[in-house]
Amino acid sequence: MFVRVIPNNKGKKKTYFCDLVESFRDENGSPRHRVVVKLGQFDMEHVPYLKAAFASDPASTLEQELVKMSKQ
Repeated sequence: MFVRVIPNNKGKKKTYFCDLVESFRDENGSPRHRVVVKLGQFDMEHVPYLKAAFASDPASTLEQELVKMSKQ
């Protein structure tokens, strides 16, 4: 599972819609994604913490996301 982050093109800028998504293969063996839950709209500074919360290695994921965010 992973957190899909979609930029908000309407309304408040620097906000993102986040979904918790799982990967699976359909009956033909093709990889697909399924939205498990829509997490809602978040500001830019909350997104790295949200991704780390659902990661298999939260500490390194948070560190990587904060570095990415500081470069933007």
